[in-house]
Amino acid sequence: MNTMWINMLAIGVPWHMLDTIILGLFGLLMIGIIVWVMLQKEETATDYFLAGRNSRWLEIGSSIFASNIGSEHLVGLAGAGFVSGLAMAHWEMHAWLILVLGWVFVPFYDRIKVFTMPEFLELRYSAGSRSILSLISLVSYVLTKVAVTVYSGGVVFGTVFGIDRVSESVPLIGGMDMFWVSAIGLVLITGLYTVLGGMRAIMYTSVLQSPVLLIGSIVILVVGLVKVGGWGEVETLCAANCKLVRPISDPEFPWLGVLFGSMIIGFWYWCTDQYIVQRVLSGKNQKEARRGTILAGYFKLLPVFIFMVPGMIAYALSQKGLLDMPLTSQGAPDADKAFSVLVAQLLPIGFKGVVVCGLLAALMSSLASLFNSSAALFVGDFYTKLNPKASQKHLVVVGRIATAAVVILGIIWIPVMQNLGNVLYRYLQAVQGLLAPAIAAAFIMGVFWKRTTAAGGLWGLIVGFGLGMFRLALDVIIGGPLADAKNLPAAEQALKIAEIKNQYGILYSIETINWLYVCEILFLICIATTVIVSLLTKAPSEKQLRFTYFAATKEERSAVRASWNAWDVIHTLIILGVIVAFYWYFW
Repeated sequence: MNTMWINMLAIGVPWHMLDTIILGLFGLLMIGIIVWVMLQKEETATDYFLAGRNSRWLEIGSSIFASNIGSEHLVGLAGAGFVSGLAMAHWEMHAWLILVLGWVFVPFYDRIKVFTMPEFLELRYSAGSRSILSLISLVSYVLTKVAVTVYSGGVVFGTVFGIDRVSESVPLIGGMDMFWVSAIGLVLITGLYTVLGGMRAIMYTSVLQSPVLLIGSIVILVVGLVKVGGWGEVETLCAANCKLVRPISDPEFPWLGVLFGSMIIGFWYWCTDQYIVQRVLSGKNQKEARRGTILAGYFKLLPVFIFMVPGMIAYALSQKGLLDMPLTSQGAPDADKAFSVLVAQLLPIGFKGVVVCGLLAALMSSLASLFNSSAALFVGDFYTKLNPKASQKHLVVVGRIATAAVVILGIIWIPVMQNLGNVLYRYLQAVQGLLAPAIAAAFIMGVFWKRTTAAGGLWGLIVGFGLGMFRLALDVIIGGPLADAKNLPAAEQALKIAEIKNQYGILYSIETINWLYVCEILFLICIATTVIVSLLTKAPSEKQLRFTYFAATKEERSAVRASWNAWDVIHTLIILGVIVAFYWYFW
């Protein structure tokens, strides 16, 4: 680490040489793994995008966890804990959906031998369905994963290192906000090792990143609990937000919306999204892939405790005057900075370096997975259609260029994202709630209902995606001004909201429907559209029916049975038991 960066780290935070050494060792280990991966011969697109389909359970489980537990948790989930306590813990209890991926969809995806999720829709439905899903997936990467991760990187490092702006004396970047320096620097570093190493680099670096992230987060949890006076004190100070189930009248998290809305989003993310499923597709066999999902299921039980609870701890500490929270422009505590403020203000020498390594691990793993998945989607579902004779090396180059374009668009979206919501995790789930229903419905109907036709699947996707984008447009046009209005004094707020309501009429009514109910409504519309169109069109062919869940031959079913034993069942039951216990305690 050169002198410029050491000086930057030293501003506003007691950064010790021990912290620098820890950060340096982490960097050297990452470099060592990447160099080793680069020495492996990688000639085909399958090698680059799916690690040659040779990954083991430890690599798969670690990669799923590291890819999922990214910036939205470091920044957004802690922020959600600060503002609303356990209200959004339902999304983090979706370890059971990872088990659905392992027990139900791993055998299915292994049998049909697909490269991407849009490829499945082409085999089951049509080429048009494949293109629509690829488009939705790439849009979701721009609106959520890229924008959220890059934004979070800027927030985290600006807060942890106590830097608002880079010193004017620093050449080339003088006067730039530390937010953008951190964010873009993160993109460049992660992009470099992803481009050089492909999926293998992502899988193997995840094995290092996951334990570092866990250790760092557990340290902040323990230190925070000691500082605040134990969990009992947190429960007392956050009493109103320590319950999972909120009344149906709750304006943000009504139980009916949470129960089904979170499951729709969760099913899309864990069982059908290229970003996650690509990890199990890289598995050596069904056994390794399933056990990878079981390991990821264990990991998925942790975020509530290592990210959401620290957010609640930050709230409790601020209530006791023991934590100095930065304020937004409206004068309210900046919830999305809760975790990084805990790091900056509570951690002793040495531990700060460990946690910063964890922050880097989470941010880089999220971006790395995104880079590879977006490249795989564009190459597999668009470019090969236009240039079917392209060489494998050429396809890898095109994938890298496509990824760069996705990242640029995500960065451009960041200012809009900031205007749509003041809690990052809430924004993330709200946008995913507009994109997930169409995809979830298409997969559920295509996999489990034989009568679903190509036209039914296609129109379900088109209608769901179109309505979701319509609601997102309303969020931008009306939601932004509404959010600004709610930060005004009471008298001015009422007048401004009334003005917006009169201006937009019925569009205002649509915009103000709870986002969770919107997700459920969209899902039901997609299902209904698919069913109606399917019943009015010709039944699918025998070839298409081969790509349904119940089409497995006797030999294929026997292979599935041979891929698991009692230990797989025992560990699955343990995970389910922990989830039930959590709901019982916090109900």
